[in-house]
Amino acid sequence: MTAPIRVLICDDQILVRTGLATIIDAQPDLEVAGECGDGRTAVDLASELRPDVVVMDIRMPVLDGIEATRLLAGAGVAHPVKVLVVTTFNLDEYVYEALRAGASGFLLKDAPPAQLLHGIRTVETGSALLDPEVTRRLVGRYAARIRPVDGTPHDIPLTPRELEVLRLIADGFSNREIAVTLLISHETVKTFVSRILSKLGLRDRVQAVVYAYRQGLVT
Repeated sequence: MTAPIRVLICDDQILVRTGLATIIDAQPDLEVAGECGDGRTAVDLASELRPDVVVMDIRMPVLDGIEATRLLAGAGVAHPVKVLVVTTFNLDEYVYEALRAGASGFLLKDAPPAQLLHGIRTVETGSALLDPEVTRRLVGRYAARIRPVDGTPHDIPLTPRELEVLRLIADGFSNREIAVTLLISHETVKTFVSRILSKLGLRDRVQAVVYAYRQGLVT
């Protein structure tokens, strides 16, 4: 059997931690490796326990979730840990700073349990995850700061269909929403996304959004 995904939960509210732990431990492929209530302890426990994923709140005492994420997954970290930020604060600057700090994903605490579990499994595989609504807000807040480069969409090495998918990604559509919009299967969308990232040399959907704005594909 495959070893379960080990999760460290960091949230300063004990009731929230207990709820998250209950949801996670109920899954046969997930396991709670530890719990803590501040960012500094999260960094220390991550070094000791080596979890696969850290579920991180943002506003916490001692050390906030963004700084803790930077210490766990930021540039220059020798052994980065995958961090999924889960917070009640749907504020654009928090999303932006958390992603800059190295977070692999961002979800809101009012997301259904299935979405949280999907998020943990997604970031553990090395993929990035953003709540579609968070993506829309993030793009709306920061798109004006992303200056288009010289060139036209004709210079982009994508097929017309791939360009269409990229525009929808930049608009914050999830894979399932793209599938419904384009009347194609979910698996086909995943294939298109993989091809787009590979052709453009991008790491994840966040980079794809930035790329689309820089190329002037969306405004």
